[in-house]
Amino acid sequence: VMGMSTVQPEQTVYVIDDDEAVRQSLEFLLKTAGITVLGFESAKAFLEKLPHIKSGCIITDVRMPEITGIDLLHRVRDSNVDIPVIVITGHGDVSLAVEAMKIGAVDFLEKPFDDELLLSSVRSALRKGAHKARHNAEVSEINDRLAALSNRERQVLDGLVAGKANKVIAFDLGISPRTVEIYRANVMTKMSAHSLSDLVRMAITTGMLSGKNDG
Repeated sequence: VMGMSTVQPEQTVYVIDDDEAVRQSLEFLLKTAGITVLGFESAKAFLEKLPHIKSGCIITDVRMPEITGIDLLHRVRDSNVDIPVIVITGHGDVSLAVEAMKIGAVDFLEKPFDDELLLSSVRSALRKGAHKARHNAEVSEINDRLAALSNRERQVLDGLVAGKANKVIAFDLGISPRTVEIYRANVMTKMSAHSLSDLVRMAITTGMLSGKNDG
């Protein structure tokens, strides 16, 4: 059986720059490299589209009228859209670039930027973005399965994930080990887990079982 379909949604790069010449040269460079691009002349125009964006990458100039690149980074971060942002800075704007990195930009490039450098930065950001999008999809899928468990199944799952033996779980819940086995089988089926290690991995993925023991 094939695993989950891993067809990547088309990754788009959103270029935001009020300087038309810069915007066009960026669009041309990315299109030539076979990357899908959408250009925006202002952060305001882009922000209207932001709620509908799931993945990809943003390239924005730091200095723009009205909403600057720094403002845009804050807005993207507050919007809960998990998308990598690369900022472009003019000569001598390194302090702005550092500020952008602190807010969450994945990279900054100084004008005039090197084509190869820009492309490799974009590809790396798209890879990061795709990885995050996959991870988020996996988490929501596991959460859906968890939500389908009955109360008792959830208690058995918690016991299993905590590394307890069937008889210990049975004792804790006041049911027979045989009943625990039945619940355990149901949990495995509903969670689409092939093994106990699968279940543990799912629990870690969703943060239900954090790597560190805080208990």
